[in-house]
Amino acid sequence: MTTYGLLTFDGVEELDLVGPWEVFTASSMLRDGADTAVTIAELPRPVRCNKGLRLLPDHTFADHPPLDVLLVPGGNGTRREVSNPVLTDWLKRTQARWITSVCTGVLLLHKAGHARGRRVATHHAFEDTLESRGEITVVRDARYVVDGNLVTSQGVSAGIDMALWLIGRLHGRGHSRAVRRYIQYEPAPPYLADEPAGG
Repeated sequence: MTTYGLLTFDGVEELDLVGPWEVFTASSMLRDGADTAVTIAELPRPVRCNKGLRLLPDHTFADHPPLDVLLVPGGNGTRREVSNPVLTDWLKRTQARWITSVCTGVLLLHKAGHARGRRVATHHAFEDTLESRGEITVVRDARYVVDGNLVTSQGVSAGIDMALWLIGRLHGRGHSRAVRRYIQYEPAPPYLADEPAGG
């Protein structure tokens, strides 16, 4: 059994959270409900996400179950939460087999110490800002970066790639492929830069 804990806070970027959530819960479904995914917040009240989606967390920092995987999403709220000692102290104390982040969630992991001295990925617009904080190496050309038990991804949709890699590591590549097929994650974006004009 794998327990996934996904941090939530006001201003969290929706897909940073919901993309991995979909991967983790689809993974559990294909494993006959063997795994659990829970959302965790500082307080037991609804969280308003970056673009307005509202979520009701399952647990608070005080009552969540032991975690195998901790996921820290990004979003504009990370700029405020990096100065929230309750949240960063909780992150510092929280132990998990895997520590993961999407987008600017790595800012919170850096503040809490998990990402210091490590190689990481983040949103392309935040790479210079993060690197300027010191004690961190930002990899600029990878959708996700694995450094020991720390797995970080670039922005927004990249969290899906990271989560698919992680469930493959936990439960096998064949299982990850089955989850990818189930959620029909086969990116084929329109309007690519190399298409002829009018494409």
